[in-house]
Amino acid sequence: MPPTAMASTSLFLPTAAGASTARRRPFSSLRTPYQVPTARLHRAPRLAVVSAAASPASPASSSLDALIFDCDGVILESENLHRQAYNDLQNRIGGGKPKMRWYFGENGWPSSKIFETPPSADSDKEKLIDIIQDWKTERYKEIIKSGTVEPRPGVLQLMDEVKGAGIKLAVCSAATKSSVIMCLENLIGLERFNGLDCFLAGDDVKLKKPDPTIYITAAEKLGVESKNCLVVEDSVIGLLAAKGAGMSCIITYTPSTASQDFTDAIATYPDLSNVRLEDLKLLLQKTLVTG
Repeated sequence: MPPTAMASTSLFLPTAAGASTARRRPFSSLRTPYQVPTARLHRAPRLAVVSAAASPASPASSSLDALIFDCDGVILESENLHRQAYNDLQNRIGGGKPKMRWYFGENGWPSSKIFETPPSADSDKEKLIDIIQDWKTERYKEIIKSGTVEPRPGVLQLMDEVKGAGIKLAVCSAATKSSVIMCLENLIGLERFNGLDCFLAGDDVKLKKPDPTIYITAAEKLGVESKNCLVVEDSVIGLLAAKGAGMSCIITYTPSTASQDFTDAIATYPDLSNVRLEDLKLLLQKTLVTG
């Protein structure tokens, strides 16, 4: 059954908004290891069931050599930002192109500054949808660049801890390269972005997730074995891509993915605020030992 849609309104071209780039504390500014807060939430039970001393595996075979982040849903909570961008355009549909086509087909095509009367030709309808999507994208960029958007909890501290330990750090996103670069530069800062050991976007591979190509390519570029990589994802699509590449995966779910089946993940969290590098090392070690 089609999703419930809100009432349509006329569409207006938005005015440009000023933007300022948020400053984030870079890798090089860390003088001491990250200090764990006194108050911590309850950690996932499976984190404490194995110790390094109990493992019969050699350090070389059970090491965490690379941590790989997805972007949308992992580094930033993008769903609400896309919805805000649509609403700022007085477009109450709040969805992508397929939802717009369905909604206008059911409720009638709107008038706008592009077409004084509702479009009737298929080519005009597609033109209107493309323009609305482009307007939304530009507004989304303005929101990201405004300095008001923060990374999801725990992301920056974990990135800094990984880099400080000499472990390789990567970002692999199915989104377009220009979009991901814009998000990363504004959310994690230029120095962290430039310090990534590998960065791949949807433009860099022929097949998108859940195909594992992007993660297989990342392992090759990083010069590490897939089994010694750990991926941070937010959805079952990303989980399938990581598993297909022979990598272990943890999940930091979002409201829209919380009900998905994450059985194959080695751990699941609401966010990374209480996840430390040592936790991840132990998780991967247990996974490699038990097979």
